[in-house]
Amino acid sequence: MELNIEDKKNRIRELTELLGEASRVYYNEGREIMPNIEYDALYDELLMLEKETGMVLSGSPTQTVGYEVLSELPKERHGSPMLSLNKTKSVEELGDWLGDQKGILSWKLDGLTIVLTYNNGVLERAVTRGNGEIGEDITHNAKYFKNLPGKINFNGELNLRGEGIITFTEFNRINASLDDEVYKNPRNLCSGTVRQLNSKVAADRNVMFYAFTLVRAEGKEFEKKSEQLAFLADLGFDVVEHYIVKAGDIK
Repeated sequence: MELNIEDKKNRIRELTELLGEASRVYYNEGREIMPNIEYDALYDELLMLEKETGMVLSGSPTQTVGYEVLSELPKERHGSPMLSLNKTKSVEELGDWLGDQKGILSWKLDGLTIVLTYNNGVLERAVTRGNGEIGEDITHNAKYFKNLPGKINFNGELNLRGEGIITFTEFNRINASLDDEVYKNPRNLCSGTVRQLNSKVAADRNVMFYAFTLVRAEGKEFEKKSEQLAFLADLGFDVVEHYIVKAGDIK
């Protein structure tokens, strides 16, 4: 049965994970979890799906770019300032702010905000929030974020923002492997990881990226933020979990 586009993208994620684990076990532990003939068949399937969809995850085994080591992190000025947002802990205040309009309610992820730029479908630049005007270029590490597309099916320039995170499962795994001082929380671990000069560290720590804002998609206009998030999801990005709500829905 012919797969639809969403099924193909899910299969890409599945194969990238499976083949990545097979490679890790083979090279790090000297054992096989599948025969070579099966690996080759799955590799060919993945390569075909990547060509059909235009989506290639940065951790894909079809990408042969070696790890990169920098002497320092370059500074990069954001195209538009990243300003702070107003905060509230009051349900009533939030409801008053919404009024009779609909809004999007989503998780606030506790990681590191990152701005991505793609050009003609290829990841070109990844920059941390920094002070809101100038951040650090961490492109060499973003290429190895576990779920981030290195290539997407979009021509022109695409600019988006999202959160780099490390899950509690990964946080506990990494702390258990350390002999001396451990990290206090996943946010500190993620912040230190994406600023590493050696991209192999980020690759080994399974950083995840969740998009929460589309800044610009060259040649495209959207009326609603929900449409922007759906567009990013269609391109293969994992988007922060969100819901469309009215004031009366918030309790």
